[in-house]
Amino acid sequence: MVLWLVLAIACVQIPPHTFWPAAFGALTLPVALALNLAFLAYWLLRRWVVALLPLVVTVLTWPHLQRGLALHPWRNVEATSTPDRQVRVLSANVRIFNVYPQLRDPDLGSSRKFVQWLAESPADIICLQEFYNEPRSARSRDGNVFRTEQQIGRDAKRHAFVSKSLTNSAGAEFGIAIFSRYPILRRGTISFGKLTQNHAMFADLRLPSGDTIRVYNFHLQSMSMEEKDIVQSYSSKAGFEQKSRGLLRRFKRGMMARSVQIDTLVRRFEQCRYPMLLCADLNDLPYSYSYDQLADHFQNAWATVGTGIGSTYNGRLPFLRIDNQFASRRWTVEDFQVHYEIPYSDHFPTTATYDLKAKNEAD
Repeated sequence: MVLWLVLAIACVQIPPHTFWPAAFGALTLPVALALNLAFLAYWLLRRWVVALLPLVVTVLTWPHLQRGLALHPWRNVEATSTPDRQVRVLSANVRIFNVYPQLRDPDLGSSRKFVQWLAESPADIICLQEFYNEPRSARSRDGNVFRTEQQIGRDAKRHAFVSKSLTNSAGAEFGIAIFSRYPILRRGTISFGKLTQNHAMFADLRLPSGDTIRVYNFHLQSMSMEEKDIVQSYSSKAGFEQKSRGLLRRFKRGMMARSVQIDTLVRRFEQCRYPMLLCADLNDLPYSYSYDQLADHFQNAWATVGTGIGSTYNGRLPFLRIDNQFASRRWTVEDFQVHYEIPYSDHFPTTATYDLKAKNEAD
């Protein structure tokens, strides 16, 4: 079992675009971690001396356990933030606000409620993936419902930066977006080859304290797998035979693409001199190369202060945390929440509160 753990942890660090089978080995890591805990409990009851080995392994692999199951029994929840350095961040994959016919309600109720909730959010920074906007120049039959840049941005007294990957024939815009109550000093877009919905953006913001921070918002390669196909593949033998090969092919392509994309981003992160906050729809699990590369450089907000699995996928597949926020070391993560009460997309929104340490404190 210890050998299994070592190999699985090694697999997490191997880029799938160089050796894709390692990604499947990495997915067995939570099983190995759970078995180690089971052995620990068993031998504590039977022979405590033997329990020393799984106990040592648990201590050594605790950070990996925390990735999938955050536990903070001794966490001090007392806030120590300073108002001019405290930042509240909201991140959400908004699924183009359900504008497509197969997603929308007859009265556009979920679209209206989602946009209103975002516009009224107390968050200082809002990062949205799969963003959709209809500017005044766009032809629309839905009134002002999808004038989302205006409602979440200007009407809510936020600066807006929309990175558009597509503008359709009616003038509607698709992409990703950052909204900020702080002034935007610089901005930029990072494509992964061809500019598609799967790309990254950044904005440099000036806090009231005078500090400049950089916020990255990105959406990595989608799984390209239908939920109904995944459910069918494990529901019956016939479903497995019919769907499994195609699903594995798409899963492999997605993992390889995401590993290239995350390597591109990490190189950019290493060049940044500002404190960073990252909001992402990773489309990947905590036991993946993409997550591991980010965890090597940043604090994951949920793993730092959350409790439990923190799943963010709103669908029939349970326990999937594919939406994440990360922070560089100058930040203290004070709070993190998954908004299960906001069911208007196939992703639940997340919010986090951060406190920026003074530079001398960080050093």
